[in-house]
This record gives sequence, structure tokens and C-alpha cells, in this order.
Amino acid sequence: MDRSVYIRADVVAAEGEVPVFSAGDPIVIAKRFPIGHFRVPNFIRGKSGVVEAVIPRTGIDNEEEGFGRNAGNKRHYYRIAIPMTELWPDYSGSSQDGLRIEVYESWLKRRSTHE
Repeated sequence: MDRSVYIRADVVAAEGEVPVFSAGDPIVIAKRFPIGHFRVPNFIRGKSGVVEAVIPRTGIDNEEEGFGRNAGNKRHYYRIAIPMTELWPDYSGSSQDGLRIEVYESWLKRRSTHE
């Protein structure tokens, strides 16, 4: 991760200012089902993908903020590329087809490239 894209070299980054993931990182989306309204569709939870892009500006965790629990903590959103066959194993279209979706950092976990 080239932190100079996000913060000057002579400045100490605050928690959340530097992205945890980079474009190309393999990830898995957390498979959890909290009560309430959450911004990650059920059909992508537990699925594997690749970070396609880091969304440049940090954002407040709107899920936590909606319940009054966030107090302004900011993290990154990431554009995630998920192959259609990961979502629907019987998918018969092109192997190049996929879903692109932006997911908040708290929902992502690093995935081993051996999985």
C-alpha cells in the first residue's frame, strides 16, 4: 500500500485514514446476519471476490451511525469484483461476467490466495 496517496509521509495517520486493502487483494465478505437494516445484501455475504478499487474518501459507518453507535469513526469503502459463478454456481454466461459492488471495510476479511 502506497500510503503517500492517502497521507503525507511526515504526518502520522489516524486510525482508518490508510486503507486496509489495496486493489487486487483477495477478500471474503463477512457472513453475519445482524438484526436491523444493514447495507450488505444477503446474497454476497460469505462470498469471495477481489478488491477492484479503493474508494478515495473515507466514510462514516452508516450502519453503526444509524443506531447511534459510531461517533464519527471513518473507514474506507472498496469496489469489490465478484465472479458470477461465485454468486450462482450454475451460471452459464461468460467467465468474464461479474458483479461490482461497493462494500464498507468492516464487512471485509483478507482471503488467502490458496483458498
